[in-house]
Amino acid sequence: MPDGIEPGSDVLLETARLTLRPWRVADAAFQREMWLERDPRVPPHRRIDADGRPTVTDLEESIRASGSRSAGLLVVERKGEGAALGYCGLIDSGLGPREPELAYEFLRRSWGQGYATEASWAVVEWARSLGHVRLWAHVWDWNTGSRRVLSKLGFTESTRDEAIHGTNLLTTRPL
Repeated sequence: MPDGIEPGSDVLLETARLTLRPWRVADAAFQREMWLERDPRVPPHRRIDADGRPTVTDLEESIRASGSRSAGLLVVERKGEGAALGYCGLIDSGLGPREPELAYEFLRRSWGQGYATEASWAVVEWARSLGHVRLWAHVWDWNTGSRRVLSKLGFTESTRDEAIHGTNLLTTRPL
């Protein structure tokens, strides 16, 4: 968990169109839908396996178990609608105590509407308010949509790592 986020904190961020809130057990079905939609180029441990795992029950248990450890990743909803579109937030980058990683993922039906950019701007501002000095983000080179979002946010490429699933780009943005 990034420094500055208190365990069990109830973070709530809002933008003109969106609300970013903590995970609820009821979000497991929406989370599984994201797993089902993932690009086949995503590493296998991030996709539904041959046995159909993770199941909704597996994901419910994971949400229950993670509790405050997931305080940095927030569910993104359209204001007043309550239907989850994706998630966006901060995770431990492993690159420094004041330098978390921006992470986001959205359901395909919400792509191309600016939600990832809008939610990410809210998280960038949140990170700045917590005293972080830099943000990192990993993105596959083939993920042109996410690369566009990161570019709009002012992230620049730092390094490239050739992997079995493609080239993974590490990007950074000072705060």
